[in-house]
Amino acid sequence: MKIREVAPEVDTGALLAGAQFVDAYRVALDGTTLDARKAAVKIFASGPRWIEVLLRLRNTIVAPFGLKQSGANEPAPGGMIGIFPVLSETPERLVAGFNDHHLDFRVVVDVAPAESGQQITTTTLVLTHNLLGRTYLAVILPFHRLIARVMLRQAAE
Repeated sequence: MKIREVAPEVDTGALLAGAQFVDAYRVALDGTTLDARKAAVKIFASGPRWIEVLLRLRNTIVAPFGLKQSGANEPAPGGMIGIFPVLSETPERLVAGFNDHHLDFRVVVDVAPAESGQQITTTTLVLTHNLLGRTYLAVILPFHRLIARVMLRQAAE
C-alpha cells in the first residue's frame, strides 16, 4: 500500500472559495467497498498516540490566542468524526471542517472505484484570514503532511 501526493481534484471555489493552500493524498485499496463516511471514520475517528499528544500540545499552545480547540463541540449537520464536524456528505464524498477567526479549513474524503478495489483521496483546503492564520499554517504544515499520510494509511486497517 502506497500513499502518494496527488494533484487536488476538487472544486476549491465550491468547497472553500479563496483557499490559499490545497493538497491531496491518495491510497488504492484492494477488495474494499467503503462509502465516504466509513472511510472517514477509519481515517479520522482515532489515530496513533503521538498524534493525540501533538493535538493536546496544539490546543495548549493556541488557547491564549482564542483559537478553537481541536475536538471542541461544533454544531454540524452530519455530526462529528473524530475532531472534525461533518458539513456535507454523499456516498462518494464527505466534507468536514470549520471556520475560525484566523483560518477556515476543509478536509474532503473521496472514494472512487479502482482496478481491484477503491481509491481513497483526502484533500485539505485552508483559507487564512490574517497574520496569525498564515503563521499557524506555516508552523503546522510539516506536521500536516506527515499526519495526512499516517491517517490515510488507517483506511486500509
